[in-house]
Amino acid sequence: MFKLDHKSILIGISVVASTALLLTGCLSSPSSTNSSAKAQSNELTGPYAGKLGAIDGGVIYPRENGMYTAYVLNEQSTEGINHGRVPTENELNAWNLDALPDGTGLPEGEGSVEEGDELYEANCASCHGDFGGGGHGYPQLAGGNQDKDENGIVKTLKNQRLEPGMDAPKRTVGTFWPKATTLFTYIRDAMPYAHPKSLSNDENYALTAYILAQNGIKIDGEKMTDEYVLNAEKLAKVVLPNNDGFYPNIDGPEGPANVKAFFADRAKNIGAGVRCMTDCKDPGMEAAGAKEAELVRIDYEMADVVPPYSTVRDLPPESEDVTISKAEKMYNESCKLCHSSDRMGAPAVGDVQAWGSVTKKGFDQVLRNSIDGMGGMPPKGGNDSLTSDEVKSIVEFMIDSSK
Repeated sequence: MFKLDHKSILIGISVVASTALLLTGCLSSPSSTNSSAKAQSNELTGPYAGKLGAIDGGVIYPRENGMYTAYVLNEQSTEGINHGRVPTENELNAWNLDALPDGTGLPEGEGSVEEGDELYEANCASCHGDFGGGGHGYPQLAGGNQDKDENGIVKTLKNQRLEPGMDAPKRTVGTFWPKATTLFTYIRDAMPYAHPKSLSNDENYALTAYILAQNGIKIDGEKMTDEYVLNAEKLAKVVLPNNDGFYPNIDGPEGPANVKAFFADRAKNIGAGVRCMTDCKDPGMEAAGAKEAELVRIDYEMADVVPPYSTVRDLPPESEDVTISKAEKMYNESCKLCHSSDRMGAPAVGDVQAWGSVTKKGFDQVLRNSIDGMGGMPPKGGNDSLTSDEVKSIVEFMIDSSK
């Protein structure tokens, strides 16, 4: 049950891409050139000669005669090097926490969509935007039409930004992710960004419920209203729209063999022939006048977001709080997530000693670091919409609040 990093191939993207390459002539006919014959034999020539056949479709390079391709190979003995000790059972259990798609490994607990809404506003909205709509360079969690085409592919995953104003593919939880249990595991292990693993299982279920609800996901045909309570049993029943959108099957003991077999059949799954960058002709057209290659575009363009989505999710009107300055409000929106404590290594607002060390650099340097970013802090705290004057007022507030 240990978590592994897999490389999955999306049906729509890989099929369309390989088809487009074949149609445009960017892949020449396997029988048209000598280099094609060499590619079919799985032999590569040149200073980095190797053989096709790596599990991800890449090249396996030789290590022989003290050389790794054109590089000298370090052949020093590793005998006696201590790689550590065998982990204890408790140490293994501390890492062995991932939840499988069938719900195995999910902990006890529950949380409602409404509770998740409050947690999201407090811990997530500053990075992922209101209602998961994206913002400040962090991933969009909700949005995108989940309708499918005649081949069962989510349409908004095929968007292409070919012209200004066109939408890019919508890779959100509701359109791209295949398994809902992954959402729970990721939130529990890595979020909130400033202090991961700080939420309870109930809070993780609530946040998972809220994000699924924002994507319009139904469970057993039931709409997830504010009162909907999510638990392990219900989460295991979720079937996301792109559940069947990835191949080959990478799960289980046969996963590596499935991946290798997928890439081995290059003609079917990747595209036959060799790549061409100049003088490309449409495959098989040489005898018919060597027709010039033409660019084939996908005809689907997302148009159902203008006007915006029909579901109104406006924030309630803000009431002016005369007790909070504009600088404090901007701090709460853009900086508090990391500077409310020292868990991320950032000086916590209110910590006199920490900010005393910071201000020794001089205000101009502190401001410059805040605008340009430093260490793990992105420029302007990740909010590019802030002006330099606004950042300055936030820094002044943080320093004044830490004296």
